[in-house]
Amino acid sequence: MRIMIVGASQGLGRAFIEGLGDSGDSLIGVSRSVPTRLPERAGIEIEWIAADLASPEPAAAKVAGAMAGGKLDVLIYNLGLWESRAFEPDYRFLADSPAEIQHMVTVNVSGAILLIQALLPALLNSAAPRIILTGSTSALPGHGRPEVTFSATKFALRGIAEALREGFRDQGLAVTCLQLGYLNTEDDLAVPLERAAQRDEGESIPLHDVVHLVRTLLALSPNAYVREVVMPAIGDTRF
Repeated sequence: MRIMIVGASQGLGRAFIEGLGDSGDSLIGVSRSVPTRLPERAGIEIEWIAADLASPEPAAAKVAGAMAGGKLDVLIYNLGLWESRAFEPDYRFLADSPAEIQHMVTVNVSGAILLIQALLPALLNSAAPRIILTGSTSALPGHGRPEVTFSATKFALRGIAEALREGFRDQGLAVTCLQLGYLNTEDDLAVPLERAAQRDEGESIPLHDVVHLVRTLLALSPNAYVREVVMPAIGDTRF
């Protein structure tokens, strides 16, 4: 299996690089720059492509060019920006600059659309092509958060997924949205799950849980897929 993870340099994306794949698989990380040292995993080939989705058209062309003529089984679009004061008590939409708003829309929405369009030929070469979009519980009705642009871009991912399913259903393209709650990005996969789960007193999700979930999605037969996963923390009183 050949899996591409966009936004792979840190946080959840880095956890996907460290936790997905089995012996014989290939992982391709995409981020603004190539890490000084790539992760090493026995039996798994790890490649990297430097591409900045803040300039989505040339970035999409660069990534697609690296895949030209090849096959891609899974695309995970894990890249998503939020407001500089997002999730803070003093967040105010009126304080968001137009430049910041436009930058978020460019990366979170235009970047996703253009990159998916560029990579679809490689994906459709697969016997079981899958796209996984990392969304947020901020894309759900009644989510109870005030961040306007972040929420709008995560709602947009749901629209992208709906249209892709209908446009490529006859070619077997499976598209899943992960609507994730607050993540514990302080503890990477090297930290035991039991210890990572103790952080934030149940109000954040260990990265381990998301990796386990995605491994399950990738193990499904080509006849099945999961449209959407809503995964809040157990202590998140909004859900």
